[in-house]
Amino acid sequence: MLIWMAIVGALLGWVLGSFSETALFLGGAVGLCIGWALRRAMRTEIVRETAVLSAEVALLRAHVNELMDAPRYRTDGVADAPEVRTTPRSIEPLVAEPPTATVAPEVVSQREALTDFDTAAGSRWGSPPSGDRAASVPAPAEPSEPGWLASGVAAARGWLFGGNTIVRLGLVILFVGLSFLASYAAAAGLFPIEFRLAVVGLFGIALLGIGFRTRTKRPDFALALQGGGVAIIYLTLFGAARFYDLVPLSAAFVLMIAVCALGCALALLQRSQALAVTAFAGGFAVPLLLGGEGGNALGLFGYGTILNLAILFIARARTWRVLNLVGFFATFGIASLWGATAYRPEHFLVAQIFLIVSVLIYVVTAVLYTRATPGKFGNAVDTTLLFGPALAGFGLEVALIGDRPFGSAFAALGFAALYLGVSLVARRRQQEGLRVMNEAMLAIGIGFVTMAIPLALGARWTSAAWALEGAGAFWVGMRQARWMPRLFGLALQVVATLLYLGTLDDNIAALPFANPAFVGAILMALGWFATAWFARETIAPGETRLAKAYARGEAVIATPAFLTGFAAWWIGWLMEATRLYPAVERSLSPVPVFSTNVQILLAMLAYLVSAAAFQTIARRRDWPVAAWPARVSVGALWIGFVGQADRGGTVLSSPGCFLWIVALAVHGWMLFRSDRDDVEAPGTRAVASASHVAGVWLAVVLLADMLWFGIDRAALWSTAWNEVTFLAGAVAVLAGLMLWAGPALRGERAGRRWPLDRHALDYAWTAAVPIALGIFGGAVAIALFSSGDTAPLPFVPVLNPVDVMVALAAGVLLLWRRAVLAADAVPAGAALLASKRIWLPIAALGFVAANGAWLRTAHHLAGVAWEADTLLGNALVETGIAILWTVIALTLMVAAHRRATRSLWLAGASLLGATVVKLLVVDLYATGGGARIIAFIAVGMLMLLVGYLAPLPPKVASDDTKRGAVA
Repeated sequence: MLIWMAIVGALLGWVLGSFSETALFLGGAVGLCIGWALRRAMRTEIVRETAVLSAEVALLRAHVNELMDAPRYRTDGVADAPEVRTTPRSIEPLVAEPPTATVAPEVVSQREALTDFDTAAGSRWGSPPSGDRAASVPAPAEPSEPGWLASGVAAARGWLFGGNTIVRLGLVILFVGLSFLASYAAAAGLFPIEFRLAVVGLFGIALLGIGFRTRTKRPDFALALQGGGVAIIYLTLFGAARFYDLVPLSAAFVLMIAVCALGCALALLQRSQALAVTAFAGGFAVPLLLGGEGGNALGLFGYGTILNLAILFIARARTWRVLNLVGFFATFGIASLWGATAYRPEHFLVAQIFLIVSVLIYVVTAVLYTRATPGKFGNAVDTTLLFGPALAGFGLEVALIGDRPFGSAFAALGFAALYLGVSLVARRRQQEGLRVMNEAMLAIGIGFVTMAIPLALGARWTSAAWALEGAGAFWVGMRQARWMPRLFGLALQVVATLLYLGTLDDNIAALPFANPAFVGAILMALGWFATAWFARETIAPGETRLAKAYARGEAVIATPAFLTGFAAWWIGWLMEATRLYPAVERSLSPVPVFSTNVQILLAMLAYLVSAAAFQTIARRRDWPVAAWPARVSVGALWIGFVGQADRGGTVLSSPGCFLWIVALAVHGWMLFRSDRDDVEAPGTRAVASASHVAGVWLAVVLLADMLWFGIDRAALWSTAWNEVTFLAGAVAVLAGLMLWAGPALRGERAGRRWPLDRHALDYAWTAAVPIALGIFGGAVAIALFSSGDTAPLPFVPVLNPVDVMVALAAGVLLLWRRAVLAADAVPAGAALLASKRIWLPIAALGFVAANGAWLRTAHHLAGVAWEADTLLGNALVETGIAILWTVIALTLMVAAHRRATRSLWLAGASLLGATVVKLLVVDLYATGGGARIIAFIAVGMLMLLVGYLAPLPPKVASDDTKRGAVA
């Protein structure tokens, strides 16, 4: 097995590696490793299967030995009784020489003992041994295979020392003596060459005649003489024709054929394989010895076919393996030598017919040998004749037609058809003994089919065919409960997938769908889907360590197989969406069928529609993993949006808007079905919640993208309208969430419908928190850094896009806080919203908004440049800031006085103090003239107004102080 797997691996590597020597050696090394692993696994399996049987046989033999060693009893009065030999029936097939017992006719104790032994042996035969006796039975040792050198030495020793050793050794010495005699006679010139050759030939004929006459009295002696006679006649004819030109080559050819036929007839008559091997070895040597330059191809191959047919005829009646191997190696060896030295194109038809006939002959010979050779575990298989014609024949066939279009592929398909056909015919006979041969034939046929695909098709078609073939092998392994075909199927699919991905390139095709990129990916996906479907069933693992290890891996293969199939499915649609139309002229480049933005959206829509279809399959076929792509469909929407935005596309661009409408509808439908069908498992619940939350965030960017579409159409990219776009989208989405999901948090009727019945908190809190933080940050940034350019409209203080949007942002944030705190069950993380500290960032936003509004007013109405140094260095701006801060402080302190809130009043006082510090530190030295006068007078008057309207509220008394006052 090691040698044949190495040959198979080398051949596959040679073909797949573009017939390079490196691929040949690498393939051979890989095949050698695989052969070693397979041989080890098979031996382990055989030992395991036969361990119980061997133990039972050993136990039975131990019982037989005990019975044979037991004392034989004699009773008084019957000492002279005749002996009766009794053989236990139950052990008759297992004991070559059954034990004898001397018993009297009227004494039955011994027979009863034997009958008891029969019963015990029969019961033990049906059950495995147990106890100390079973433990004492040694396990059978694993046989070791001799190497080729040891096998050759053993064969030589067997021929020399087996049978009549003296005769065989005498024949060897006689050959040497005859050679010396011929050499001496030639050197001395004693006799003419014709006489010398005639004497040698007559001596061979004499040996042949003597051997034939003594065939019945001394068979071994006779066969040895006949074999020596045939060899001497062969050599005599060869010398006379080749070296001395005494016999024409054609006459010698005919005579040697006659000698071969005579030897074959004698071998059949005497049932001697050795004589047949000698005759056919000489027969196959005739073309080599007398063939000349090999120009007569018809005669050569006709002669070889006759010899092969004779071997096939003998194979019907005799299982002479050595003869079959001699014919096989001689036939394909001579054909290879002739092809390398004498082949010309005009010989193609003759060589092709001879090769086909020879392969058929030796395949049939292998089948006949298997049918006629029963073994311990089924009929024996001659691996050389089983794999040899495939490997040698395919190599010669590729040499014949490899230079023709798809020649190698058709050769592989032809060999696949032959072996698969033989396997099919043998299976129909339903003979259990041919199981190993059938499986070997099936494996060879599948191997040739696998090899034909890359030889005929491109990488994409090859990967598709291999994926389907792998799925078929996995299915066969499931049906037969065998792990090795399933492992082969998975490995073939993995190789197919890697091959497809490794050759992934632009899809240039004129026809939609009917192109290798699309069809290859879809077929590959179908193979993975089939594997995932078959893998749902649980198959009992085998007993070997490898089988158990594979079973552990196969238990989790269904999910990865489906996901791989879905990825391949989507890649196929992606390749179709990005298809390029071939250029009309070579100087031009291929033209995309769809624009870049449409390609992205089509790929996104293909994922969504496919996910929805498989979700339907999952619901109808109880296949949960098929619904997985639908659970993460929002990811496809995000990827589609980002890809479109990266290439300058917008949601409202045509025809993108229609694709987005369909995509969002499909996504919403899948969300609804997922929430309705999925169980409340922790992982499923988390994925569903994440999908809803991510959908809300997607709504923000989609709305902003729609607004940007209007900005682009109006060419307002450099104005404040563009700056507030994203903030406007976020404010609108958060406001919509509060108006929609807010009542659901309070337990109102709106929360009883999907999706608020289970995702109200996800919308109002989980999705809203990041949006609220983004609104706060965006409002602060816009209030500080936006110049408020309202072109083409005039600038109006406070009523401009920036100030209005900042005010709306603050209002929406307060609305969201109110809705969350009014919920029946306040979220765990909402404690900060209920504390007084939440007012600090809100007050900071208001303060920043007020200052920004004044700066923008000064910029647009007073003509102050929108630069930090210019704004802060302008007297008018500084005066306005001082007055603004004082007004804000006045407002805070008056409100605090009316509400009796001491902390708020102190905050206003702190701002008023900061204003005074600013007047004394900044305005006193940085401004001059009327601006400084106005600043000091206005601030002073406002401070007086504060002192009159909003004095410090009284401190709230504690409970202990109140009780003391009452006492």
